[in-house]
Amino acid sequence: MPAEGHAVRAGRALKLGKEKVTYLHFFLHDTVSDKNPTAVQVASPNSTRFPFGFGSVFVVDDVLTEAVERSSPVVGNAQRIEVLTGLDKFSVVMTMDVAFTTGKYKGSSFSVMSRNPITEMGRELAVVGGRGKFRLARGVAQITTRLFKFPDTIIEYNVTLFHY
Repeated sequence: MPAEGHAVRAGRALKLGKEKVTYLHFFLHDTVSDKNPTAVQVASPNSTRFPFGFGSVFVVDDVLTEAVERSSPVVGNAQRIEVLTGLDKFSVVMTMDVAFTTGKYKGSSFSVMSRNPITEMGRELAVVGGRGKFRLARGVAQITTRLFKFPDTIIEYNVTLFHY
């Protein structure tokens, strides 16, 4: 079993150093109506008897920006797979990698694996891992829908990460 502050990799301990806390704020732009959509449906159920798209699967590669405007500086992208899982309301289970392509976190990412009740205004997603500057991240992403103009959405992210 690794000692506190260490992880075992390829049979040897990886020194992690002191645990850090990082707070992140950005906006995710989910664009479906554009000629180059960032989200596409890749599977659907064989039956149409299910409401709320139950069983549909989407693959997504959304842009992340510093501010709510799409023209604001890009900080990264969020690639995810979503499965519509709600029988009685819109809800998805998603796995997502949030990667930073600019700034001090360039080359680093964190991972989300969570249920997302997408019709609720304020939601909380579980952060379950990370790489680069967010190695072994855990934490929470508090998200709020800032614009919903069907089918496009802008979501504000406030993220707290504990990492090495």
